[in-house]
Parts: sequence; C-alpha cells; structure tokens
Amino acid sequence: MRLHRLKVTAFGPFAEPQEIDFDALSGAGIFLLHGPTGAGKTSVLDAVCYALYGSVPGPRQAPGTSLRSDHAPAGTPTEVTLELTAGGRRLEITRRPEQDRPKKRGTGTTKDKAQSWLREYDGQQWLALSRSHQEIGEEIEQLLGMSREQFCQVVLLPQGEFAKFLRADEVARGRLLGRLFDTRRFAAVETLLAERRRAAEAKVRAGDERVLGIAQRIAQAAGDSADLRAWPLPGHQPGDPGLAEAIRAWAAVARCAAREQRDVAEYALAAVEGRHAAARRAAEETRELDRLQRRHAETARRAALLAEAEPERERVRELLDRARRGALVAPALELRGAATAAHLSAAHAESAARAQLPPALAEAGTEQLAAVEQRLREDLGALGAAQRAEQRSAEIGRERATLEREARDAEEQLRESADWLARWETIRTGLVERVDAAQQAATLAEQLAGRLEPARMHLNASRRRDELDAAAERAEGELLSLREESTAARERWLELKEARLRGIAAELAQALVAGEACTVCGSAEHPAPARPSPGHVDRAAEDAAHARYEEAEERRTAVERTLAAVQEARTEAAAAAGEATTEELLALTSDLSSRHAAAHATAAGLHEARERLARAEREHAARSSERLDAERRAAARASRREALDQEQASLEAELALVRGDAPTVAARARTLEDRVRMVTGAAAALRRAETTAARLKEADDQLADAAFRAGFDTVEAAADAVLPDYERSALQHRLDAWQAEEAMLADRRGERDTAAAAALPPADPDTAEAHAERAAARLRTAGSVFDAARARCGELDRLSRQAEQELRALGPLREAYDRVARLAGLTAGTSADNERKMRLEAYVLAARLEQVAAAATVRLLRMSGGRYTLVHSDARGSGRGRSGLGLHVVDAWTGSERDTATLSGGETFFASLALALGLADVVTDEAGGMRLDTLFIDEGFGSLDDQALDEVLDVLDSLRERDRSVGIVSHVADLRTRVQAQLEIVKQRGGSVVRHRTAAITG
Repeated sequence: MRLHRLKVTAFGPFAEPQEIDFDALSGAGIFLLHGPTGAGKTSVLDAVCYALYGSVPGPRQAPGTSLRSDHAPAGTPTEVTLELTAGGRRLEITRRPEQDRPKKRGTGTTKDKAQSWLREYDGQQWLALSRSHQEIGEEIEQLLGMSREQFCQVVLLPQGEFAKFLRADEVARGRLLGRLFDTRRFAAVETLLAERRRAAEAKVRAGDERVLGIAQRIAQAAGDSADLRAWPLPGHQPGDPGLAEAIRAWAAVARCAAREQRDVAEYALAAVEGRHAAARRAAEETRELDRLQRRHAETARRAALLAEAEPERERVRELLDRARRGALVAPALELRGAATAAHLSAAHAESAARAQLPPALAEAGTEQLAAVEQRLREDLGALGAAQRAEQRSAEIGRERATLEREARDAEEQLRESADWLARWETIRTGLVERVDAAQQAATLAEQLAGRLEPARMHLNASRRRDELDAAAERAEGELLSLREESTAARERWLELKEARLRGIAAELAQALVAGEACTVCGSAEHPAPARPSPGHVDRAAEDAAHARYEEAEERRTAVERTLAAVQEARTEAAAAAGEATTEELLALTSDLSSRHAAAHATAAGLHEARERLARAEREHAARSSERLDAERRAAARASRREALDQEQASLEAELALVRGDAPTVAARARTLEDRVRMVTGAAAALRRAETTAARLKEADDQLADAAFRAGFDTVEAAADAVLPDYERSALQHRLDAWQAEEAMLADRRGERDTAAAAALPPADPDTAEAHAERAAARLRTAGSVFDAARARCGELDRLSRQAEQELRALGPLREAYDRVARLAGLTAGTSADNERKMRLEAYVLAARLEQVAAAATVRLLRMSGGRYTLVHSDARGSGRGRSGLGLHVVDAWTGSERDTATLSGGETFFASLALALGLADVVTDEAGGMRLDTLFIDEGFGSLDDQALDEVLDVLDSLRERDRSVGIVSHVADLRTRVQAQLEIVKQRGGSVVRHRTAAITG
C-alpha cells in the first residue's frame, strides 16, 4: 500500500482546503511531519485513517466528538479525499461525515447524512465503483488485508503504546496481540468448549437432580413401609457415581415392603365387609318396623282431631253459602257507592262556587248565570282595541327615552372629538420629533457597534494575556522544582546502580545451587561464594529508584510541554491585545457599551414612534368624519321626537275614557276575565250536582231489586253477607283440606302391615343404627388402609420405572461431560495435562510473539550496536500466573537475560521502534504479503542522543531497500536539520495550513 495524495476540507483544525503530496515527500525515503502543539499533526494521520475506514483511531473517536473544523464557514462541507495504490490498483476514496448545514430556504440548519465515494483509475480516466459505506469498507479491508485496529498499529506505529507493551504484563500483551492477529477463532473455540462443558455439566447435574427428586418422591410414597437405614440421600450427592445403584437397591426394598402391607390389608378388608353387611340388614329391618308403628299411631291421632273439628266444618259451610248469595248483590252495591261519592263531590263543589258569587246571584239558576256570562264576555271583547292603543303609547315612551339617551351620548362624543381636534397640531408635532430622534439613535448605535466588537476582542485577548503570564510564572517555578527533583532522583538511582554493581557478585551467588554450573564461570563447584556486604543494594531497590527517576522525568517533560504551550498562547494573546493595558481596554469597552446600549434603547422605539404617528393621523381623519355624522343624526332625532309627542297625546285622550276606575286597560280586562271564570264555574257546578242526584236515585232502586232476588230481607243484610274474594277462597281451602284428610284416613285404616306392626313390641332403631355405623366405620378404615397400600404399590412401581429411565438416559450424558470437560480444561489451561497452563489463544499468540521478536531483533541489533536481542519466553509467571507471552531482552555485553521493563528511556525507544517495525513485517506477512510502502512513526525521538538518533535514522533509511517511505511525527528540532523532506503544520487564527519544505542537510 502506498499513499499518493491527501486532501482535507473543514476537517479538524484545517478550515480551508489543504492538500498533501505524499509522492513528493516519499522521494527522499524519510520525511518529517512537524509543527507546534495543537496545530494538527495527528489530524493528518486521523484523516488518512478516516478516509480508509470511515472512523479515526480509537482513543480519538470519543462519543460526541465532531470531525468538523470550528473555523470553517457554515456552507463549506467537511470532506476527506485520499488517493492510494493497494493491491496494484490506483484508488481514490472520498468521505463526508454526518454534519449540519444551513437550510437552502429559511433560517436554521439541517443535517446531511454521511457520504462515501470510491473511484479507480484505469490508466486513462477515473471510474466510479461504489457509494455504499459497507461495500467500500469491505473492499478496502480486503485490499489492505487488515482491520482499522491493525492499520493504526502497523502503519501509524504508535511508539507510546509499544513502550507500554514492553512493560505490560501478559494479560495486556494478550489484548494487544489479539487485536492485531485475528485469534478470535481460537478464543471462540475456548469459549465454545467452555460453554459446552457448562451445558454438559448442567445436563448431568439436572439429571442427578431429577433422579434425586424421584428418590425423594419414592421416600415420600414409601412412608414407613421401607427401611430408612437404606435411604440413599444422606450419603450421596449429585455427581456421585454410586448414586444410581443405591437408588435402585433402595427402591426394590421399598416395593417389597409395600406389597406385603397391601396383602395384609386386603385380607382384613374382606372380614370387615361381612360383618358390616349383617349389621346394615338388621338396622334396615328395625327402621321399617319403627316406621310402621309410628304410622299407625299418627293415623289414630289425626282421626281424633278430625272428629273434634266437625262443628267448625258446619259453620264454614253456612258462611260459604251466604257469601255465594251475597256475591249476586255486590255489583249493585258497588254502583250505589260510586253514585253516592259522585253526588257528594258535586254538591260540595256547588256550595263552594255559590260562595264566590255576589249576593245578588247567590240563589240564581243555570239560565240566569248563563245570561250574566254572555254580558260579561261582550264587555271584555270591547277592550281589545284599547289594549293595542295602550301598548302603542308605551312603545312611544320607550322610543322617546332611547332618543333622549342617544342625544346625550352624541353630544358628549361630539364634545370629546372637538377637544381632541383642538389639540391635534400639538400631538402631531411631538410624534414627529420622536421619530426623528429614534432615527438618529439608530445611526449612532450602528457606528458604536462597529467599534465595540474589536474593543471586546482586544479586552478578551488582554485578559487572556494576563492569565497566561501568571500561568507561565507558575509553570516556570514548578519546572525549576521538578528539574531539581529529577536531578536528585537520577543521582540517587546512579548511586544505587553503582553500589549494586559493586555487590553484584553476592547477588549472583544467591542464585548458585550446589552441583549446578555457575552462569558466569561454568564451574559446578562453589567453594567460596560471595556474601552481601552491609548496606547491599538489591535489584528491587535499584528498580524503585529508577522508577522514581522516570516518574520525575515524566513530570518534568509534562511541565515543559505545558510551559511551551502557555508561552506560545501568551504570544498570540499579546499580539491580539496590542499595546494597551487591560484597565484601558476595560474602560474603553465599558464606555462604548454604555453608549451603545443607550443609543440602541432609543433606536428600539423607532418602529413604535412611527406606528403611533400613523395611528394618530388615522384617528384625526376618523374624528373629523364622525363630527359631521353626529350633527346630521342630531337634526333627525329632533324631528322624530316632535312626531312621537303628538301621537302619544292623541292616544292618551282615547284611553282615559276606556280605563274607567282601573289604572290600565290590561287591569280592566283582567277584572272582567275573573268575573267570567267565576260565573262559568258556578253554572258548571250547578249542572253537575243535578246530574249526580238523578244517578243516585237510579242506583238505590237497582240495589233494592237485586237484594230481593238474592233472598235477603233488607239491603243491609245483603251488604253484611258479602265477603271479599280472599276470605271466600280461604274458607273453601279449609273445607277441601278436611275432605282430603278424611279420605286419607280411610285409606290408612285398610293397611294390614301397619296393623300387624302395631301389635308387636316397640322397635329401637337408634341402637341398631349405632351398631351399623360402627361396622361402617371399621369398613371405611379397612378400605382406606387397603386403598393406600394399593396406591403406594402403584406409585412406587411408577416412580421406580421413571427413576430407571432417568438413570439410563444419564449414562451417555455423563460420558459426554467427561469428554468435553477434558478438552475444555486443556484449551483453558486449567487441566493437569497442560503443564504450562497456557490457553489455546495464548499458545497461538505466543507463536506470533516469537515471530515478532525475531523480526524486531534484526533492527534492534543494528540500533543498539549489536548489544540487545529480543526473545520470547514461555516460562510460567510467579505465583499462579500462566505462561506463554513473556518478552525478555538479552544483553550481549553481560550475557544476562532480563525483562524488557528494565530498559532505560532511550533503550525502551530502540526496543519499541524495533518491535513496531517487526510487528509491521509480521502483520504484513499475515495479511498475505501486502506491501506497506508508507509508514508513520509518532514521537519518541526526544529521548535519544545524537549517536543513537543517527543509528535509528540509518535503520529507518534502510527501509528504502523495500521501496518504503517513512513519515516521522516529532517535535525534536534536531530532526529538522537531519531530514530533508518536511511537511510543516502552521497554526493560525483562522485554521491550520500545511506547507511542504526542503531542509538543508548539515554535516
């Protein structure tokens, strides 16, 4: 893979379109990417990664982080275009992330979705291949042969991570190697076997639980019929191989005991059934004899009661006879009662009506009352025209009052309009002056706003300059302290290291074992091993001192970077603030702000002043028009009022003759209406009384005739004989009951068995029934015992068969569990057969790590002058640690092998760079031999001296043998004189820009 050209627009710190020509930079083999902190050096690498994979490296892909430049104009889209050669194909990838853009219509923004384009150059023109994110991602990953994580680790070479890799434990190394070398299939095998082991174990345990559950149910079903000393549960648990045989043996014992109890219960039940049948027959015979004897006694008692009731039967017969004859007279009695009630009501109404009549009509007949009613109705009809005249007079009064009210309102409105029109010129002059003042204030506000914004920017920059001055002073003090602390820590570490070297013989002597060869001289005899001297410094003390020194160096470096960033930011702030002090800028800004606020407040009333002037002009025109209309309406009201006065005077003269002594015509009409209703009611009551008197006389005659025909001497006797229907029905029911009782007693006297039973001694059914109940209780007890024994035998047989089925099914499951458990333990490194306790994935990664160490050693030997060699170690860690991913460095000067964590800062950079390059070679081979013609190395050169830097650059320069180009990302100033091709990132206020430069190589 070779990069040719990169173009970014509105991406990260780059606001304007920037283009990087990698072909020009790659001509020298090594090129330098440098610039101040925050300029965007890492953003160049982010853009390359984003173009290829649609996302930036993991640590910088934080949630909520936007790829868009804050300096870019709103209408400029964020876009990255990368041209490269991969797999022999010239490709161009263009990507746009999801971003907001201004709406084409209206205000606000809308969101554009992410877009991607892939094109290929066929030698003559560019051909479009795809616009699908997924298709482009699959195509690029297939051509490069590596995922995004592998690309970021192999092509971008993050030195800091490889330094951590050298010092990391085996777990951290496993995570990194697992991301680079796709060992997920081996981890999946481990996971699959572990899951299968857990599943098989769960099936075996579930089978054991089911068998134990059945055994518990067998124990519950067996009860006290089995020997609990053979119960298998106390001595066996799930997973016990002897559980099956114990349950089989114990179930057989339980079944035999249950069958014996069932046979005994069956014999006892047969004997009890015979005794119960005899007792039940005796009880039934005794009950029948008792029933017949009681029936005979009951018959005699009821016959005596019937004989005593004979006089009452005769009386009831007589009452029923008189009631049947009285029923013939009942309709006439009801008719006479209704006629009497109607006549009494009519007579009462007549008396009340005559009481309301005048004394002259108190004794008048129907003809006289009819004549009076006719005369009154004629007088009432004559009042109709007078009522209409009176209503018209009232309407005239209301209309005249309305005219008076309208005249008063119009006069008041006319007076108000006249006053307002008199003040019109003064009002108009004041409003025009307000409009002019607001227009002048708006002009002034615009002028002050143009001066206020630059003043505020200068003030903010001045405040920032003051803050950075204080921050720089604090950082300088802290840096001085940390330099002293680092120097002291380094001197202490060197002292301890020198002391340890002086006593290294005693330290080596502690590792001597009798009979084994010495690692220094090779002798198997150790006649006088060295002993530690007082105050001996061991390796732990030296490592602790070295760690404190490195920690102090890291803090010092961090503060130096912070101080450089603060000084750079202070220079920018001072340039933006100018020569004025913060107090001067604050006073100027406050004055401009107050003047601008006052002018803006005055100008804000311009629209309102114009509106008020327009409203006043419209009101002047309306009031002038209303004054003319009011004068015309006043003249019309005066004419109408005179006509109404004349009409009302004529009507009142006519009404005075018609009203009489009544206040109004309506009152006179109500009086006449009341008299008509009184006379009409009295005449109707008189006619109703005469009609009801005639009906009453006719009803008396019909009643007397009906009583005579029914056989009664008087009407009163006939009325006394009449009974209600419910009384007659009750008497008839009593008579029918006596007749039915008499017939029943006659039937019972003809029963022979009842008479024969009465001649025998009295029966005792309670005693016989008690004897039968005791026999039935004994039968139920025996039956329950037999049923329980039979059910117990059936349940034990069923549970035994179920247990046997479960035990047979459990055998293959246990064999499968043993097989998969052995495999899972072997791949997980927990089995005793796995001597080094290595997991399957760790075993594969150990082989990859061995290849990486071998590839890295080739370059490490050259960087270190043949001193250091990286070797892979599969030795087990201390304690319970596992083996497989150890990494050691062999020092050719001392012949010792030690952990990579003991390397110094510069040595760590050598090792990490060699490891990164070696890893790139191995991952390339893993990806099918894909050529990686462009590499980037990010930082780490600051820890090297001149000689070491030359050696590293020689190694990097040797990469050109494979036609590779290496980009170095670094702050080290010395590299600018050693590397000819350079890409400088320049940080500016409006966004960073890139510049291609060529440095002169100095000797």
